Amino acid sequence: MPNYSVEVNHIGKRYRIGVTSKQYNTLRDTITGLVHNPKERLHQKMTEENSFWALKDVNFNVEEGKAIGIIGRNGAGKSTLLKILSRVTEPTEGTAIIKGRVGSLLEVGTGFHPELTGRENIYLNGAILGMKRSEIDKKLDEIIAFSEVEKFVDTPVKRYSSGMYLRLAFAVAAHLDPEILVVDEVLAVGDAEFQRKCLGKMSDVANQGRTVLFVSHNMSAIMRLTEQTVVLERGKVVMQAPTAEAVDYYLSQGYSQEGEHFWKDDEIEKNPAPFHPIRIRIVNEAGVVSDTVRSTEKFYIEFEYSLDEDITGLRVGFYIISTRGEFILTSFDVDDPSKFETFSTRKKGKYISRCTIPGDFLNEGRFVVGVNASIFKIRTYFHDEQALVFNVNGTGAPGTQWPEPRTGLIRPRLDWDIELKEV
Repeated sequence: MPNYSVEVNHIGKRYRIGVTSKQYNTLRDTITGLVHNPKERLHQKMTEENSFWALKDVNFNVEEGKAIGIIGRNGAGKSTLLKILSRVTEPTEGTAIIKGRVGSLLEVGTGFHPELTGRENIYLNGAILGMKRSEIDKKLDEIIAFSEVEKFVDTPVKRYSSGMYLRLAFAVAAHLDPEILVVDEVLAVGDAEFQRKCLGKMSDVANQGRTVLFVSHNMSAIMRLTEQTVVLERGKVVMQAPTAEAVDYYLSQGYSQEGEHFWKDDEIEKNPAPFHPIRIRIVNEAGVVSDTVRSTEKFYIEFEYSLDEDITGLRVGFYIISTRGEFILTSFDVDDPSKFETFSTRKKGKYISRCTIPGDFLNEGRFVVGVNASIFKIRTYFHDEQALVFNVNGTGAPGTQWPEPRTGLIRPRLDWDIELKEV
């Protein structure tokens, strides 16, 4: 029989909404109200009209020493679930059985006292986890080194930036020997280098036989770190399965529809007329708009726009850029000489310029798409260097039989020969 470190049984969480603010009462008013109508004062009834269920009848188990992902669209109830498991809030109904010490990173600065220094907050968090001072002493230098805030560790944390908060908070949560580590999407606050460092540490924690619960919108991180994944939709569990299967389900059901951007008027710096950008989107091999694609499958970048009048010499192009600003490639829709001749003059109307990115090309990670519409050396109609962000997950890519990150921005599948010269 499996040994579960987390058991979630019929958990539900209900919140009140639309409560009208009332004027503050005096002590006499409060006592009078309790005497005349005690039930209404003590138990303001929640109805379907003035409340909603953030979670409803949630059930799943996590085996000891396993890393599990929790994914879903914004508002699906992921953060609420983690707050219940971290004992930050209580469920309205149901129970959660937690076996072991829990280290959690839910929001930047959660569990920190702003008036205390970074060093004092390390000891405070350790004490909350039930650790002895001698145990914390052994981990102190390692925590400070990992957080990279050595110069400010004796400064009150109220003076820390959000990035410094995050670094110290993660270092504390991951190094104080929790049996269960709970991490929300808060890692998105950090820079790319620190994100990789955190993911590496979480992987180490999981490999040491401790349990990890990880919420993220980054499917690459979910795929890399977790073995099982729970998919939430509108506060309910719709699937718990091996991570690859759960992520495929999540994407195929259209739960991740953030791989698309429509330009609003106030986002366009100057009037590009007669060129008008409409939208850009990422479309996977199955024809679904998504912000995450597989490294092994081709996908499409589609740029939709309209022309109020004919334009001669127009070229529409894409840039793919790393999150560090490194340009990976530039391509225009009339790079091919035949298309250059065919579309030498682009007639008035609505267009989609579609670029195919082949499979086995990009490495796993997060990338930025920029767009450009111009006449070479004459006029730029529209330029947006950060039009859209998308993720590439490396499942099945060359070399994934080794659990090590592959360096580089591209990950082509190259042909190799192995020749035995002599025995």
